[in-house]
Amino acid sequence: MSAPPAPLRVATPAIRCIIRVPMAARISLDMDTLRTLVVAHERGGLAQAAEHLGRTPSAISLQMKRLQEDLGIPIFRKHGRGLALTEAGEIALSYARRILALNDELLDTMQGANLAGHIRVGCPQDFAAILPSVLSHFAMLYPRMQIELHIEGNAALVDAIDKARIDLAVAIGHEDHAGAQMVGGLNLVWIASPTFSPPPKQPLPLAVMGPQCAFRRRAVEHLEAAKIPYRIAANSPSLNGLSAALLGGLGITARTALNLPEGLVSAESLHNLPPLGSLPVTLHRCAHSNGVAADRMASLLVKALELALQSKPKVKGVAPARKGKPRSPVA
Repeated sequence: MSAPPAPLRVATPAIRCIIRVPMAARISLDMDTLRTLVVAHERGGLAQAAEHLGRTPSAISLQMKRLQEDLGIPIFRKHGRGLALTEAGEIALSYARRILALNDELLDTMQGANLAGHIRVGCPQDFAAILPSVLSHFAMLYPRMQIELHIEGNAALVDAIDKARIDLAVAIGHEDHAGAQMVGGLNLVWIASPTFSPPPKQPLPLAVMGPQCAFRRRAVEHLEAAKIPYRIAANSPSLNGLSAALLGGLGITARTALNLPEGLVSAESLHNLPPLGSLPVTLHRCAHSNGVAADRMASLLVKALELALQSKPKVKGVAPARKGKPRSPVA
């Protein structure tokens, strides 16, 4: 008797079931709403933002309500009679500023590519170091714009603004000048060679720039207030000449420690001289200068100045202070 036939085996392919879960649709935040959030914070409230933007308070409130709904988290909290940002609101504000900056930069780049003309910028020697980054950024945005640079004294720069010879100028002091924009404060120090020593029983020798120099005036004011005799031992129209006089030991000067040349020392009360405090840093704009290119250059200058003022200059080899009064007026 023959064996029963073997059972027929059919290969069954493996069946895989793939379930696709639809992703939640991304929300595109409204740029105008983000700008309103930034303006409201800078102006101190929604009502102030409404006035600044020319809208009704209810329209501004509706914008903020929609933004909060889009983010899915409260960004405002009650603060007295008004509103304040929550921690999430602070984060949203930070992102809003970055998004708007990129948006504005993209528009500037696209629109500025074909914008031709020229812009005249003035800066004192003390802040010339900020210019390379500012100019390279501006040239990227406005490649066809011609830039004219003026590196001069503060008084000459402000005078050039008044006479419409330049469009924008950075200045130290001159905060009372019409239209001056305060940027920050610049700490002043005494600067000299490490080997310099005030001569006993003689007036303090000063190395200075011209009579209109804000640093020179501040030094003279504080020396006279402290009844410390002084004399002008060296005078130079340029920082290079001033540095040479200091390195040669001809005298001491008052200035900022920003970009302090090698071989010089600085301190607020070097050789027990009176502290000089600070001077305001200002931005000036010609009344006839307008347009997006001038706006962008002004913005770049302010940001670079703020960064420079926030950085603390490294003090190099400060000479030890002497006890008591400075030697120069001591009998």
